[in-house]
Amino acid sequence: MKENSKTKDFYGRDFIVTKDVLIPRPETEQLIDMALDLSGKPYLPGVKPNKRVLPENPVILDVGTGSGCIAITLALELKEAKVYATDISGPALKIAQKNAQNLHASIITIISYLLEKVKDSTLPTPDIIVANLPYVDEAWPWLDKKALEKEPSIALYAKDHGLALIKELIAEASTIKTPYLILEADPCQHKSIEHYAKNNKYILQKTTGYILYFKNKDAI
Repeated sequence: MKENSKTKDFYGRDFIVTKDVLIPRPETEQLIDMALDLSGKPYLPGVKPNKRVLPENPVILDVGTGSGCIAITLALELKEAKVYATDISGPALKIAQKNAQNLHASIITIISYLLEKVKDSTLPTPDIIVANLPYVDEAWPWLDKKALEKEPSIALYAKDHGLALIKELIAEASTIKTPYLILEADPCQHKSIEHYAKNNKYILQKTTGYILYFKNKDAI
């Protein structure tokens, strides 16, 4: 492993992280829990899952995959799924590919700005898009920028109060009629995201911590 690399636990597995990717965080694990619940799978011992919402062999797209922690975890937890992972950063995708190799996970990686290459490819329409996109607003008064210096700014910050990329993804997902979205954002942003999503045919179904789950009212 390179000297500037380290590992970080995510959902019980070790992922390589470098200066090119966001460090996996515990709050993102709730995104995995939500996806498993939609798949009719228990995500904790003794927790009864809800009725399956996703198809038996779902196509899952992780947008802005970074280290690949979300895509790889879903591929390992949902063996029946076909998992795609996109990122605008070539170096980040190399880390995701390395993590997939180390953890024996089958994912397909695509270099793309949001859904740009996805819309132009033969990739099947995803049943669900999951994403932990950059959502940090540099103007937040509580922000500790020094603590974030070791992570790439491209993976952290976004314009429009941190919402620019999330809004763009929601609009693009609506265009290709993706039935479900699971997104991560700071709770202070949830109301704004909910309002924007509703105007793009996505109705909020549930929030847990940092995670929002939407259903496209016209695609089901």
